Amino acid sequence: MLDILETLNNWLKENRKIALATVVETWGSAPRQAGAKMGITADMGMCGSVSGGCVETAVVQEALDTLEDGKPRLLYFGVSDDTAWDIGLACGGKISVFVEPLEVAWWEAIEQHVQQDKAYVTIMILKGDHIGKKMLLDETGVVYSTIPDDFCDAFINAGQNALKQNKSSRESLLDQDILIDIYQPRPRLVIVGGAHVAIALNTIAHLLGFRVMLIDPRRAFATKERFPDVEMISHSYPDKAFAEMGITAETYIAILTHDPKIDDPALRAALPANAPYVGVLSSKRTHEQRIKRLTEGGLSTELLARIRTPIGIEIGAKTPEEIALCIMAEIVAIRNGVL
Repeated sequence: MLDILETLNNWLKENRKIALATVVETWGSAPRQAGAKMGITADMGMCGSVSGGCVETAVVQEALDTLEDGKPRLLYFGVSDDTAWDIGLACGGKISVFVEPLEVAWWEAIEQHVQQDKAYVTIMILKGDHIGKKMLLDETGVVYSTIPDDFCDAFINAGQNALKQNKSSRESLLDQDILIDIYQPRPRLVIVGGAHVAIALNTIAHLLGFRVMLIDPRRAFATKERFPDVEMISHSYPDKAFAEMGITAETYIAILTHDPKIDDPALRAALPANAPYVGVLSSKRTHEQRIKRLTEGGLSTELLARIRTPIGIEIGAKTPEEIALCIMAEIVAIRNGVL
């Protein structure tokens, strides 16, 4: 969603006619998953993607047709092994894509949730008499709906369950073929220490869709000049900064200072919280000394075992950029349940 949000908003300001293509379901190998989106304008402007090669070309043509006749349509592409590589479905596979004229009021509700970083779910009917009808709801209830009243209660229950499970899927409900499309708030990377590795780490994290916050009481390291696009810079010590910003199940913490006066308070605050990742840049000897200090300070062996150090996946990294890459690789692996 983030990859097309700004472009679609600009197109709307320009009063351009827009079609939206959404991946509904995939089988076999596919480069994009359910919920991936692509915007297409009547004058062939494009943003986002649903696949690649001739699949995308066909989707664009169908998008132009839907802008012409105003009718949404469900597309199905089956790709043979002989042509799969050329068009982006590397092992053959199949993909289903829903194409519709952009529903502006629905999109405005989505934009508001994305800008506020709020979870939501859209339920959309894919076939039949009610094709294209949709509902958007969040934890507070229904935000937008064109769904017939007879379906509302069942759709609300399905949406609330999907939000809890954090799973987008194609389902059959009340004899309706539907897409349940989940959006969860962006993960947050909190960098402790504004060294050179942090600059590269900030860049890679943004590319991967993370919100980035920086903590460093050393003001010379944590400046807007060095980090112009981070969401927040705090010059407090980490324990105080963590208390102010909060640590959630989507907060990933990379501690990069090499300074016990900063590292230790960060670990004492982060380890008892539910952050899924707490990594520290350090040598084996430095970490042994750290463990001794923190143990004497009352942290349990179980909590100390949560520290990931040396930080990042081993790739023989030497430059700040390579170290940042191995850190984000480890974070993504943990977030995806690989580590």
